[in-house]
Amino acid sequence: MPQFSYKARRRTGELVEGSIDGADRPAALLQIERLGLFPVAVQAARGAPAKSGDKVSSGPAGAVVPSTVRDFFNRQRKPRLDELAMWTQQLANLLRAGMPLTLALNSMSSLGSKGIPGSASQQLKQDVMEGKSLSDAMTRQPGVFPDIVINIVRAGEQSGALEEVLRRQASHFERFAEVQSRFKSALVYPAVVFSVGVMLVVFFMTFMLPKFMALFEGMNVPLPGSTQMLIRISRFTGTYWWLFPLVAVMAYVLFTRYRATTSGRRKIDQFQMRVPIFGKIVRLNLFGQFSRTLATLLQNGVPVLSALKITEQIVPNVIVRDAIAKTREAVTDGKTLAQPLAHSGIFPQLMIDLLKIGEETGNVPESLNNVADTYERDLNMALRAMTNLIEPVLIIGIAIVVGFLLLSVMSAMFAITNSIQR
Repeated sequence: MPQFSYKARRRTGELVEGSIDGADRPAALLQIERLGLFPVAVQAARGAPAKSGDKVSSGPAGAVVPSTVRDFFNRQRKPRLDELAMWTQQLANLLRAGMPLTLALNSMSSLGSKGIPGSASQQLKQDVMEGKSLSDAMTRQPGVFPDIVINIVRAGEQSGALEEVLRRQASHFERFAEVQSRFKSALVYPAVVFSVGVMLVVFFMTFMLPKFMALFEGMNVPLPGSTQMLIRISRFTGTYWWLFPLVAVMAYVLFTRYRATTSGRRKIDQFQMRVPIFGKIVRLNLFGQFSRTLATLLQNGVPVLSALKITEQIVPNVIVRDAIAKTREAVTDGKTLAQPLAHSGIFPQLMIDLLKIGEETGNVPESLNNVADTYERDLNMALRAMTNLIEPVLIIGIAIVVGFLLLSVMSAMFAITNSIQR
């Protein structure tokens, strides 16, 4: 019977090594798990080839990639934060119940979840049974599991607290999903009001005004200036209606190309941070996202340089991303986190002061979590204030447009009535 050498961790995190007999690698892996160990690496002893029933196909540069994974990559979208939170929470619950990792992944493959299908969990199980760690197995599916998930899971494996780390990770994703949901919800009502106003104007200009125009032209009466302006606008839109979608498409293409350039992306991101009202919301969201992500990574044992690198990749704003990159370089040279962040001139003084306190007390993750809590509360208040401001502005704007339309029509009607009376 073939012999396999293995490295595994106890539930306490202690690393153990040994050898075991098994018909194949999956059988050896099951025996290791029955010993109450978490396998890290399982390799066949020299002269004892491992059996594997996986069907593989050669990829570029001689790489061997399972065909099911290639098909999965071609059609699977990236999961949302709430979907990642649900998946990690389910896996943590199974591990907490005492189920071995391979059996837990097998259950996940049968359960499945929105955004992360069962085939992804099945591939993870197959890779783990072949001797890979869970984090290494996740690296083979970058379209499903982002870097933050992989690095946090790797830290949990190294510390022997995978189940606890998965729970923290799920809580992290749930927080971000909640913030995104609040941001979108704050824009729903203004978008609905604006859409209804536009449809009313289009309906009046397209269906109602032409009937009044026929009446006005038949009466042969001098019309007020507002009515003449409205008629000209109606005729222009009716004749050159195709210009509006064309201009919209051209503007979108030009904006997309400009944003794709380095200078364009920088100017747009800088404008978003400085524009009144909305810029405050953007800044609060960015600072909260930076603090929460970095705190989660550090709290789960990810090294500070790796945590800064992952946070830099997650933050969408180029200005903040460059500041994080410079901070990472400064930390590499031996400086603390607070010094380069303060030197960047982007991050607020409150964040710098709380971070300094965390560095002095030796609890940076807790300080960052306090910063994130503060900015998330401020973000909720700013969103409510923006919504309360946008609603009356939109209503007043629509009322002005509709009032102009009615005034133009009614003034023409009065002119016709006075002409008839005379």
